[in-house]
Formats: sequence, structure tokens, C-alpha cells
Amino acid sequence: MTIRALIADDQDMVRIGFRMILDAQEDMEVVADVGNGVDAVRKARELRPDVCLLDIRMPGLDGLEVTRQLAGPDVADPIKVVVVTTFDLDEYVHTALRNGASGFLLKDAGPPLLLEAVRAAVRGDALVSPQITVRLLQHFNGSAAKQEFEQPDEPLTSRETDVVKATARGLTNTEIGAELFLSLSTVKTHLASVQGKIGARNRVEIAAWAWRSGLMS
Repeated sequence: MTIRALIADDQDMVRIGFRMILDAQEDMEVVADVGNGVDAVRKARELRPDVCLLDIRMPGLDGLEVTRQLAGPDVADPIKVVVVTTFDLDEYVHTALRNGASGFLLKDAGPPLLLEAVRAAVRGDALVSPQITVRLLQHFNGSAAKQEFEQPDEPLTSRETDVVKATARGLTNTEIGAELFLSLSTVKTHLASVQGKIGARNRVEIAAWAWRSGLMS
């Protein structure tokens, strides 16, 4: 399967660079690149790419608002979004993930991490730059330190809890399977069950819930 990507960034050189990196992959194709948020929303809805790579600070609409319109909680048929920016302010990270982003990278993360973020989004995984992940998890852990962990109405099984904890540590489905001696399909089944129980839409929200609820402490 060829992954169809849309790039939105107000810097021409960034768009050219990202296009070269993605188009050089046998399994990827850039279907559009645009320089502002309004065109990003229009083109994404028109072309329905598999993944949108969005900068945050763009003319018209910023990347956070574009993310909300394409992947937000109220979107019936969301499109995968990976935010790629030079700005790693905590408020940006939290807002992007809350608005439905499947990943958050810094532009200096390098081509391998960019490509992995794109493929992870298509798989239903999520990838956040390592330096951001540490701060993000610390934020959730700190805010949850005094909270008592509460199970959802339908309690998680012990295996589901193991999978959630591994997810919250940033492990991919493949890594979780290897650590817990589970098949990839079994890991996905557990995550789908957890999503239904806690009302999460993706693994980022599962990880955030695990830290915020105090499960990780």
C-alpha cells in the first residue's frame, strides 16, 4: 500500500525537503503541499490523504486548528495528522494531541523519525519526539500524583492493564507484543477493548489516561 501524504508548512524549503524525503520512499507519495492552514483543510478534505504533516504557525489557520478540523473529536471521518514544528511548547503538544494528532515531532528530529511517525500514524500508532515524550509523561505523572487510580465502569483485565502500561511508556505494538509475549493481533485487540472501556480514540489518549489517572505511579 502506498501512503498518500499532504504537507502543510509556510516555509518553501521545509515543504521541498519533506517532499524529497517522503517521495524517496517506495511506500510513500506526496499528493499535495500547501503553505497555509486554509489550503491544508481544503486539500485534505478534497484528496483524503492517509496522513497530513502540519506545521503549527501558518497563515490563515494555524496547525492546531487545522488538526482539530481534520482529526478532532467531532470529526465523523478523521484524517491522520502528525504535527511537525520547531516549537515544542507544552501547551502546543497538549492542544495538538487533544485535537486528535497522531504524532508530534520537532523539525530537527531527522528523516528516520519523520518516516516512522508517518508509518505509525497509518498503523494507528502514535509517535512523539523522545524529548517531548519525557516532559509530557512527567506532566501527566505530576498532575496525577495525588489522585487515586480509578477503574472505568467495566474494569480492565490484568492483561489489558499490562498493555496500557507498556503503551504509556511509549512502546509500539510490536514492542509490546515482544515484551508481553503476545501476538500483534492480540495487542491490537486489547488496545481496542481498552479504548472502548475508557472512551479513548487512539493510543495517545490511552497513554495520557494512564498517566493522568495515576496508573503509572
